[in-house]
Amino acid sequence: MTDLPAADRPARRLLLVHAHPDDESINNGATMARYAAEGAQVTLVTCTLGEEGEVIPAELAHLAPDREDRLGDHRVAELAAAMKELGVTDHRFLGGRGRFRDSGMMGADQNRREGAFWNTAVDDAAPHLVAVIRETRPQVLVTYDPDGGYGHPDHIQAHRVATRAAELAADPDYRPELGPAHRIDKTYWNRVPRSVAEAGFAQLRAAAPDFPGIADIDDVPGVVDDSLITTAIDGGADATARKTAAMEAHATQIAVDGPYFALSNDLGQPIFTTEYYQLVHGEPGAPRGEREGDLFAGVVTP
Repeated sequence: MTDLPAADRPARRLLLVHAHPDDESINNGATMARYAAEGAQVTLVTCTLGEEGEVIPAELAHLAPDREDRLGDHRVAELAAAMKELGVTDHRFLGGRGRFRDSGMMGADQNRREGAFWNTAVDDAAPHLVAVIRETRPQVLVTYDPDGGYGHPDHIQAHRVATRAAELAADPDYRPELGPAHRIDKTYWNRVPRSVAEAGFAQLRAAAPDFPGIADIDDVPGVVDDSLITTAIDGGADATARKTAAMEAHATQIAVDGPYFALSNDLGQPIFTTEYYQLVHGEPGAPRGEREGDLFAGVVTP
């Protein structure tokens, strides 16, 4: 999406910052599909190409980083297919395609590789996102919590870069050549309420007792006590179908089986069709004790 005049921008503008291709569909697929269908501007920034991911289909194993090292390029195509399913037309890689490389799991040698996202100073990566924020001027930002949901270095770094970029983008004295300053109204972290995770796994065990294996709830990123959840986004049947199709598009990383999926560890998990968030910056758009049903609740739009 080009830098549109203010009068031509959609009234509601959402920015999501993710570490690798497929993170967006698992965490926010229904949310993205809902808002895209409603005409909001949905901008996705992915920080790496996911070059260090494990490959599920045997016929694509040659793409792996320890073989041909062509997985990143393949995942670019998977991400484009997923965005088509979600109806999202504005997707960018942070700093341009391939600027930052997947860092692998925490403690891996890849963490220290030159150009790895984890091995990049936050203030070197953040300006690339500042430029996107000042161009698209979102009211709402969605990213990970400080632990990245489950401790992956690229997820942690995505949180740090998104948080720092939001701060810098609002400062009119910071690099004015990147565009006019813009302050984001609301920031959310991806979450899953523990009660919802428990119910989803109980349903999986009851409905598919012969499933090869079932993940542990604590392996699901972002599971927290229900009291921390401020917002629940239900996109309805269409958004659910689009989320599932988007996850299927990430075929090197995700195997979908009806309402369930597995990553390369072959352990089943439920697909959460209502997506949950914790508001960490900005004013809540629901009365105390109630959950928002809209990320833009309380936001003043033109």
